[in-house]
Amino acid sequence: MIPDKVPKDDVFYGAAELQKGAHVPTFEKYKDMYMQSIQDPDKFWGDMAKDFFWKSQHTGRFLDYNFDVTKGEIFTKCMAGASTNICYNVLDRNVHDRKLGDKVAFHWEGNEPGDESMVTYRELLHAVCRFANVLKSQGVRKGDRVAIYLPMVVELVVAMLACARLGAVHSIVFAGFSAESLSDRIMDSGCSLLVTADGFYRGDKLINLKILADEALQKCRDKGFPLHRCIVLKHLSKEAHETSLSCPPAKRSCPDLQDKETSRVKKSRPVPQVPWNPEVDRCWHALVAAASDQCEPEWCESEDPLFILYTSGSTGKPKGVLHTLSGYMLYTAATFKLVFDHRPDDVYWCTADIGWITGHSYVTYGPLANGATSVLFEGLPTYPDVSRMWQMVDKYRVSKFYTAPTAIRLLMKYGNEPVQKYKRDSLKVLGTVGEPINPEAWHWYFSVVGDSRCPIVDTFWQTETGGHVLTPLPAATPMKPGSATFPFFGVVPAILNECGEELEGPSEGYLVFKQPWPGVMRTVYGNHGRFQSTYFKKFPGYYVTGDGCRRDKDGYYWITGRIDDMLNVSGHLLSTAEVESALVEHEAVAEAAVVGRPHPVKGESLYCFVTLGDGRTFNPTLEAQLRKQVREKIGAIATPDYIQDAPGLPKTRSGKIMRRVLRQIARGEKDLGDISTLADSSVVETLFINRCQPAL
Repeated sequence: MIPDKVPKDDVFYGAAELQKGAHVPTFEKYKDMYMQSIQDPDKFWGDMAKDFFWKSQHTGRFLDYNFDVTKGEIFTKCMAGASTNICYNVLDRNVHDRKLGDKVAFHWEGNEPGDESMVTYRELLHAVCRFANVLKSQGVRKGDRVAIYLPMVVELVVAMLACARLGAVHSIVFAGFSAESLSDRIMDSGCSLLVTADGFYRGDKLINLKILADEALQKCRDKGFPLHRCIVLKHLSKEAHETSLSCPPAKRSCPDLQDKETSRVKKSRPVPQVPWNPEVDRCWHALVAAASDQCEPEWCESEDPLFILYTSGSTGKPKGVLHTLSGYMLYTAATFKLVFDHRPDDVYWCTADIGWITGHSYVTYGPLANGATSVLFEGLPTYPDVSRMWQMVDKYRVSKFYTAPTAIRLLMKYGNEPVQKYKRDSLKVLGTVGEPINPEAWHWYFSVVGDSRCPIVDTFWQTETGGHVLTPLPAATPMKPGSATFPFFGVVPAILNECGEELEGPSEGYLVFKQPWPGVMRTVYGNHGRFQSTYFKKFPGYYVTGDGCRRDKDGYYWITGRIDDMLNVSGHLLSTAEVESALVEHEAVAEAAVVGRPHPVKGESLYCFVTLGDGRTFNPTLEAQLRKQVREKIGAIATPDYIQDAPGLPKTRSGKIMRRVLRQIARGEKDLGDISTLADSSVVETLFINRCQPAL
């Protein structure tokens, strides 16, 4: 699996000084550690567990599992019988045992340059305890689900850790999602409380978050799921809120969070009037002002749920991925420490939103478990100009930087000058996440951003895996542009053909994993049958990722893209079925099919074919309505790039839509392969004539 020797050609290395003091300094060391991790996982992970506090120790096997549906129910258990609290381990342990109370946990940078604050580990602990007491005062108890719908502010971290302190299960919904998406997630997980904010700016665009939250709660009521408690954070403007919220004057943040007394927005911009329902809404600031900063943690069992995070499902219904306590804590801590080769004096910046799994694992839990200092950024990489990220790298002396290929491709368009006008000499390791990075973007990132001295850790993983599963290690792994290289410790990949046979040597097929690691998901919330059928039914004995993979002659792994009906748009997985469902809800649309079309920045774009009902006409007004409908049903990230009028769709004689053909049409590629099973081949010619042309 792991080659005896690394190749000498077509590989890149970071600066040699990275090996000094590195956690994994050489490829030989990586191989030794890897073999131990798969041959004796109990000892490997057991040694790492010694760094954490356990109220009680586990009994039996460290890691127990069944991956074969033919042998019974699928399960993974890590440290069964042990008890701990993840909030205690990422905060109290750092403050009291490691004496890091005065160390900065987060440098927060707002959307507007100059809007900034910082919070130490001690301040963060006190803020979390206050909000945990607030949640208790609102009736939240261990096992309850709490929905969080907040922008990228420190209070988002506070809210999620307060849930973890009580043993409550947080369900964070990305603040770019629609009211419909929020309501669906609230109802599916049975949340008892919602935490949201008045609004926020993304660049020049105002997001009226409270209005969206109110719409979501109304949708819940309409469907028989009333949610009677909503805690609202004042974020945008102190002055405006004193007239629009039934809340006493207060600073934006918790009493223990440093904050400036300035508005969140430019004076020339509108600040929304925020609706307020005194029967449901509660003011964050009034509640925390009356709360104690002391709160004993709830000691939880290892396999108690920690959070639910929804990911798109191929059927159109999002899946509530459930992660549990101890295994997720161990795995995010280990991957953060080793993949980024974390050192105590690092300043780390992951640009992901906490509403996604990358933000959960590598903005919050992984960095805090290691006592790291991080940058938390609310804004956009191009606002107020395209050099914002590099200006911030210099400002905070960022040494480890983690972002998406989409952002890299976007910034590449503006050339080298916006990057090179800043020093960036603090950078030591660069990372990518969300999708495979194309070689051109990799080379630009390596040579221009990193001055050809910073290794790139091109990480492959999923919401379901909890943390990195294929990744280089900065000092140890020779890099190939575009390759995720080799498995992380404890991860055993395989490549299967359509018949489920394992392929050896250079090959291409389905990427699967043969055994669990501590951080793998445990189930789909409320639907274990769906969990088993989605990930384990196709190839019994294996966890099926849904991704294609190629292994080259040197043993390097290359992710080739989704195999199922999922699209990777700007690093975010979107279900084609979910978009199709949103389109056909419009009264004019009889049928819809959605495929991906390559995009120079996003990676993939949404290309939609719509068949209209009798008497309906395709025109710009209808096209705009359809885009708006998808945006409202799912969120702005799912807005179609192309909508094509399709009088008919290519179908087999049994009525199945041939999406393979539609993908070729969307790309303008006339080599369609075998289309002998098409019921009506003339449909294809019509679709080619009407296809949407790429924007100039």
